[in-house]
This record gives sequence, structure tokens and C-alpha cells, in this order.
Amino acid sequence: MKPQVRILIYSILFFLYLSSTPLLLTLGEKLKTDPFITLGFGFALLNIAYAFFALKWTVLLNVICAIAIAALALFLALKFTNLHLFLNYDPYQVKTAILANAVFSIIFWEIVYQVKIRKHTTR
Repeated sequence: MKPQVRILIYSILFFLYLSSTPLLLTLGEKLKTDPFITLGFGFALLNIAYAFFALKWTVLLNVICAIAIAALALFLALKFTNLHLFLNYDPYQVKTAILANAVFSIIFWEIVYQVKIRKHTTR
């Protein structure tokens, strides 16, 4: 995949993460579930769709990568928020967590894509 196409796909994915977060939180309030569980499942579904679109590995490997990236990105976003780096700009750290989750997810997708490319070229 060309770098321009990957940048476009990552930009769309970034926008989807940012725009789906309030919808997922609203859904979690209506279902009366923990917001982290709702966000985790929502981001995992987004990642599964992306994995089948971009990676095109086997079904099991796509699902495992998608769920692992969603969980790891959400965990790291919470840890990044606990650093309190942007208290002057975001006192409740909500925007920081949302942006960090999107950025971490895209970084992990690029790592997985590079592993796939390296594995494919060594054959």
C-alpha cells in the first residue's frame, strides 16, 4: 500500500475514533455499562473493520490484532492521561484521553502493518 493511501486511511481512522467516542459513551450511558467496556468494544469493532479492510490476513489474526490494539491503546491512553501534561488546556483530561487513544491506535496499526510487510518480503 502506498504511503499516501495509508496516510489517508489513518486520517479517516483518526476521524472515526474522534467522532465515535461521544456516540459510544452515550450508548454506554443508555446501556448502563462501564464506559471503558463500551469504549473497548466499540473501538474493537472499528479496529476489526479496519483490519479486514487494510491488513487482509486470516480472520483469526485480524480479530486478535484488532482487539489487542483496542485494549492496548485504551490502556495507554488512560496512563498517558494520568501524567496530567495538559491540565491548563484540558482540566478534566477527557480530550487528552480521546486524542491519545486515537494516536496510539494509529501508531499500533502502523507497527502491525510494518510487521506484515516485513514478513511478506522475507518470503
